[in-house]
Amino acid sequence: MYDPSPGGSRRRGPRTLQAGALPADAQRVDPTSDDPIVALRGVGRAFGDVDALTELDLVVPARSITVLLGPNGAGKTTAVRMITGALDPDEGTVRVFGLDPAEHGAEVRRRCGVVSAKPALYDRLTGWDNLAYSAELYGLGRRADDRIREAAARFGIEHALDQLVGGYSTGMKTRLALSRSVLHEPDLLLFDEPTSGLDPESSYAVLDLIKEMRRDGSTVVMCTHLLLEAEGLAEQVIVLDRGTDLISGTPEALTASYWPGAVVRLDAEEPERLDALADHEGVLAYERAQVATVQLDTPERIPDLIAELVGRGVRLTRVEPHRPTLEDLYFAVRAEHRPLRGAPPPHPPVRSDAAVGR
Repeated sequence: MYDPSPGGSRRRGPRTLQAGALPADAQRVDPTSDDPIVALRGVGRAFGDVDALTELDLVVPARSITVLLGPNGAGKTTAVRMITGALDPDEGTVRVFGLDPAEHGAEVRRRCGVVSAKPALYDRLTGWDNLAYSAELYGLGRRADDRIREAAARFGIEHALDQLVGGYSTGMKTRLALSRSVLHEPDLLLFDEPTSGLDPESSYAVLDLIKEMRRDGSTVVMCTHLLLEAEGLAEQVIVLDRGTDLISGTPEALTASYWPGAVVRLDAEEPERLDALADHEGVLAYERAQVATVQLDTPERIPDLIAELVGRGVRLTRVEPHRPTLEDLYFAVRAEHRPLRGAPPPHPPVRSDAAVGR
């Protein structure tokens, strides 16, 4: 992943990151349009004998938060490095703002803000000097001081700018890296595990700031393997495994494709008496473990179902309509493609006819 910092990829010294000359037929994507900001089509990339990406399709809509979900080694970081042009694909096409990063990397990176999983910072410099160096790289000129103050204040780090970064806590370093990523007001923000190593309070603050940037019109791509982190944040979810996309879409559309009706959890003093629901009209799926999970074709059936059970003398101890979560979706998708050791059993999904993603 490209990173304008010590050890950052493809860094050739402290030169200004200016857009290169584009050929007349090069098509820039206006970040205010509805065209996708990022489009990877059939992308493959190998490191020796290891396939890091295989036929990866990844499309990022403008002015949205796209979350790449997957276990460690799924290809999330490699995909982001493709977007910045830090890596070139072995096959397939990569377009960012309508440009090929392999040919127009400077133009693409000038419009991106990047926070890597372990952001590299200059520990022997102050926070201000770290930001000032990046401001010089981005050619901010006379605007640099104002932009440094604005970015630092946005992420609550302005009080520590005169301190050496080597004395920063993990949370402060993350906030400094986030400040650095927005100095030049980029159109696309790329965050790879931005809350890694943070305490819960700092993690919540970072996620809230990401939402704020989205409200300000930025496009955000975030990699994470923390499902609770993505819940309520993602406007588009792409589940990756073994370097390819398993499924993509909005959380609402994806959960509806796996659970098209309604899900209700039931328990009773004699739970085995609930098993008769498996053959009940309108029941699409039934499973009983600690509690019975019933998937219905429509939520309107729930009152009649409960009334019928009570009429039969079943003493219910739990009736809980359940909205499938991103965690439910993630494990259902992964279980559909390969068995998972130690994974919690998902609610029995019933795919709708509407295809979503792959």
